[in-house]
Amino acid sequence: MHLLRGRYRTVQPLGQGGFGRTYLALDEDRLNSRCVIKQFSPQVQGEQSLENAIRLFNQEAVRLHELGEHAQIPTLLAYFEQDGFLYLIQQFIEGHSLLQEMRQQGSFNERQIRNVLSELLPILRFIHRHQVIHRDITPNNVLRRPDGRLVLIDFGVAKQLADEPTIEAGTRVGTEGYAPMEQFRGGKAFPASDLYSLGATCLHLMTQTRPDTFYDPLSGRWTWREHLQQTGYMISDQLAHILDHLLKDWVGERYQSADEVMRDLNADSFLPATRSPNLPPISSSPKPLPPSGSPSCPPVRTSNPPSHPPIAPPSVPPPISRPPGTSGTPASGRALSRSLRCLHTLVGHRSWVTSVAVHPKEQLVVSSSLDDTIKLWNLQTGEERTTLIGHSKGVNTIAISPDGKRLLSGSDDYTLKVWNLHNGSLLGTLHGHARDVNAVAISPDGKLLVSGGEDRTIRLWSATTGALLKTLPGVGMIKAIAISRNGCILASGGLDNKIKLWSLQTGEQLRTLVGHTNSVNAIAFTPDGQWLLTGSKDKTVRLWNAQTGELFRTFSDHIREVSAVTVTPNGKTLISGSSDTTIKLWDMATGKVTYTWTDHADTVNAIALSPDSRLLVSGSSDKTIRIWQLPPV
Repeated sequence: MHLLRGRYRTVQPLGQGGFGRTYLALDEDRLNSRCVIKQFSPQVQGEQSLENAIRLFNQEAVRLHELGEHAQIPTLLAYFEQDGFLYLIQQFIEGHSLLQEMRQQGSFNERQIRNVLSELLPILRFIHRHQVIHRDITPNNVLRRPDGRLVLIDFGVAKQLADEPTIEAGTRVGTEGYAPMEQFRGGKAFPASDLYSLGATCLHLMTQTRPDTFYDPLSGRWTWREHLQQTGYMISDQLAHILDHLLKDWVGERYQSADEVMRDLNADSFLPATRSPNLPPISSSPKPLPPSGSPSCPPVRTSNPPSHPPIAPPSVPPPISRPPGTSGTPASGRALSRSLRCLHTLVGHRSWVTSVAVHPKEQLVVSSSLDDTIKLWNLQTGEERTTLIGHSKGVNTIAISPDGKRLLSGSDDYTLKVWNLHNGSLLGTLHGHARDVNAVAISPDGKLLVSGGEDRTIRLWSATTGALLKTLPGVGMIKAIAISRNGCILASGGLDNKIKLWSLQTGEQLRTLVGHTNSVNAIAFTPDGQWLLTGSKDKTVRLWNAQTGELFRTFSDHIREVSAVTVTPNGKTLISGSSDTTIKLWDMATGKVTYTWTDHADTVNAIALSPDSRLLVSGSSDKTIRIWQLPPV
């Protein structure tokens, strides 16, 4: 094949199907970056069949254009006609299919199946919210990138939910063995149809056998459970329940949304939620606290609590599914949803948004990104005000000084930078970390800058001179730090799964909190300083007594790692962000989720409250910042 459009050069064929050929290619206008060329050359007979084939090929381009903003869906790069052929150019996804992975490594175990569900369900939620049905989910159409993330490919037979079927009755849409019967009877499809195909995909990965092999048409039932028992494959009743409901024959008996499946998937977590019936209430009217550096910092018991949570996990697992027809926001949340909405979506960053902060006095939002920049936005209108350029690599973290005059940023270039927020000028650069800086904070009195990084250290700097005052050994790579409101305690967490509490005045380590089973990504103190909230890769948020180190509660509802946490000024509402793309609001007293936002298309990396607690700002790997309206608290 010759050079297409003067820029796309084929390298090798990747495959051939009923509609044409697929090639790996190089884009000479983009430094020979790899891409995929789909050439339309259908092997069909009859004018009607050709028209249907053209329609489906055009449809794939439209769907990729609509959905390409999602990081786990290939981006459409170009679509054109040349020399009598139609061509679709899309992003090349490096990796291998789940079918290849199964053939190389053997059948998937339960944890692997749960991870597949956890990865794919948010993608399905995204496309279904865009009114698109994929209609061809199979192990061959799910790729795993080198970073472990799954990508959903091949939207060639996808359709708009509102579209009327345009395929003759009896025409098969999708892949036999994975597609439900409604797709084979006139091409009808619903969100539940994709969920059926997802369940069939999981069966194949568990059994290494085509899923329809396990359906008995005489009895109208699935026999895959008996097969697994015969082979000695162990699966929990909860996962079996989920797969059974994904694979119901009748559309109305299946799960109706990805959210329903996600709730059941997390209902009986790998990490049992610790519950305490005698949890003392969080103070809603905290007493005035002494200023930072005051000798009246409350004494902290320095002996460590037991390494195991003091509260026994529940002996009875939580209930699983609701009857069909009960999906969506619960009745208690429907009234709340009217006052919880996205006011603005801020677009401008060219890569992941890593951190957000709200100015304490002005209508100003600050965001950082892996595109090496920091942006300032109007909180009320969402308009971009300016861009701060100075870091040579991605910016991971930012903090605004209590007086609102300065901004502190930390970067993959190993430095911290201090900026004048009034005019955007760079005031100074702090050198000392030997690896990426992942977390920064400023003491309540504005006199101390604190940073933590992948060099396993926490560094304390003078905000006045920029001098390095003290280096604390963090042991593990530092991912998050926070300072109590009275400026007495510094909390840090990272890849060693532990939280360490330090005296900010002396640098003495006070204690280590043990309970998380994976890295700690986020930390926040409650306003009264009595409690500490930590979010982890183990999918939980945990609540600790900052004075005694005791674990009081585990918040479990996210299905992937928790990447951001904050709490409202009255201490009543916890807010968390996760790589499952959701933001959740929790009742601190009961540990229950009161509302879930699902608008982001990728990991929610950061959240911040406005000073009046009326607005919430979130930053995501989907490259956007969103401003949400909260109810009065």
